[in-house]
Amino acid sequence: MAISYEEILELFREVAEAQKETQRISQETKRMFQETERKFQETDRKFQETDRKFQDTDRKFQDTDRKFQETDRKFQETDRKIQETDRLVRELSKTFGGWSNRLGEFVEEMVRPAVVRLFRSRGLEVHQVMRDVTAVNLDGEEGIEVDLLITNAQTAIGVECKSRLTLEDVQEHLARLAKFKRLFPQYAGYRLLGAVAAMVLPDDVARYAYRQGLFVLAQSGDTILIRNDDRFTPKEW
Repeated sequence: MAISYEEILELFREVAEAQKETQRISQETKRMFQETERKFQETDRKFQETDRKFQDTDRKFQDTDRKFQETDRKFQETDRKIQETDRLVRELSKTFGGWSNRLGEFVEEMVRPAVVRLFRSRGLEVHQVMRDVTAVNLDGEEGIEVDLLITNAQTAIGVECKSRLTLEDVQEHLARLAKFKRLFPQYAGYRLLGAVAAMVLPDDVARYAYRQGLFVLAQSGDTILIRNDDRFTPKEW
């Protein structure tokens, strides 16, 4: 069958349109391929960045773990030092406790021979000096101990002896004197006075004891002196 000229032109137009479509599809495919490749490269870059961050995180984790182990080691070392210090403190406390007791005994031995001279100089006759006099009540729930008890026929003087005297020591002795006649009824009719004696006697403690009506005995060189002046009036319990 013969093909007309118009039909041939139509075929050429269809072929041209097909070529254009093919070219468009080819360009679109190329664009999509480029976009896919770009996304792949971006994904690969992100993956590498993630891997880098992961490695950095792992490094930081390892560094943190190392620091934690170092901190734990230091903590254990500190705990060991604390325990060692605590042990030394207990040993020193025990040692100093023994020394303190011996120093207290030493002060008593220094004061005991001096009190006769000292109180006689204040017009108080001394007949007897007793060490470590203890009394308790009948049920044993209350008791006191007096380091030195000085007596004559009418007067008793309770003396507290310390290597170093503190305000608390003075207050405890005042409380001791307040209980004395109740726990030592044999001295109920006596005139009871009080005194404190120390190798080391801070001025503020000495003033406090003076104001409370106590005789204040302190070391001066190789001897013991009464630091109360002539205006002092002792308190009677």
